[in-house]
Amino acid sequence: MSFSFTSVLGAILGDSGYAGLFANGVDGFKSLLMILVAFVLLYLGIAKKFEPLLLVTIAFGMLLANLPGANMISNSDTEGLLHYFYYGIRCDIFPPLIFLGVGAMTDFGPLIARPSSLILGAAAQLGIFTAFIGALLICGFPINVAAAIGIIGGADGPTAIMVTSRLAPEYLSSIAIAAYSYMALIPLIQPPIMRAFTRKQDRKIKMEQLREVSKAEQVVFPIAVATCVILLLPDTAPLIGMLMLGNLFRVCGVTDRLSDTAQNALMNTVTILLGLSVGATASAETFLTAQTLMIVVLGLIAFSFSTLGGVLFGDLMCWATKGKVNPLIGSAGVSAVPMAARVSQIEGQKENPSNFLLMHAMGPNVAGVIGSAVAAGFFLKVVPMVLGG
Repeated sequence: MSFSFTSVLGAILGDSGYAGLFANGVDGFKSLLMILVAFVLLYLGIAKKFEPLLLVTIAFGMLLANLPGANMISNSDTEGLLHYFYYGIRCDIFPPLIFLGVGAMTDFGPLIARPSSLILGAAAQLGIFTAFIGALLICGFPINVAAAIGIIGGADGPTAIMVTSRLAPEYLSSIAIAAYSYMALIPLIQPPIMRAFTRKQDRKIKMEQLREVSKAEQVVFPIAVATCVILLLPDTAPLIGMLMLGNLFRVCGVTDRLSDTAQNALMNTVTILLGLSVGATASAETFLTAQTLMIVVLGLIAFSFSTLGGVLFGDLMCWATKGKVNPLIGSAGVSAVPMAARVSQIEGQKENPSNFLLMHAMGPNVAGVIGSAVAAGFFLKVVPMVLGG
């Protein structure tokens, strides 16, 4: 058998991804478009710092999945690496583990000190049900897809991923990318709504310092919430259970090593695997569609209405307490921890430089995490019943 340099080079080029891009007609063009989309998302994550920990890994997973010949999903003989990573989403492993880390990193003290924050967290779920109704009745999505789209309004990426993977897995990449993109844009989306629906004098309100929360309260709280919420909605067990376990690691005082692992090593590892798995689902057939554009628009509506719901109830609490509650903390009821609370702090200081709302806003912020998980459990329970009926 004789070989020549030109024949070997021709064979390499003929089997390369470049040949797949330019020799496969429409399929090659679609792959090229998806690669360009991945480049744009990488730019947003790296240069603009839009949720970089997730967006960079999602975008790179999208890039790997759409490079012809790379076979990162599957080939004619076997399944690819990213296919096996995806089992972590399909089997509800990665999102709950993210919640474990979030629980270990989050201080529930502000919520315990002011339980009325739960109202603001519940009010900020308005966007979930607004987007759900809009997707169902206006855009004509099936109820399972509408529910997955609605969860974007919770500003909670892992919850959106878990609900979508169960109810509408074909839309996973579109919904996940929309959710994390809008979470990154919270500092741009929320302030105009906050200023439009609050009075200037109310935005200047300085709130009294929160009471000190005892260690016993901190330990009992995650145990009690997990027990009560899961008994009411068993479908919330993966998310609420892991969230509260992570927080219990943080506060009980005897599991510091586990708390540190959940906050750092485990959280970082799962973030990488989750991002690559979500990106791997972004094929041209599911991503380059009119439905994706509608999901992006509905996601913006969901975020806006969630912010609006929290702010309006903040106004109501301000009135009911005769000016003791700054309504700006209501916008933190979306569950983007701690970004939404920081936005409340920044907007409050713009009106009154001596204003410190961060810890007050963390109460609604933590309540929003619980609220979005409860909304997810509601959809996971009701939607299969409706489809089954």
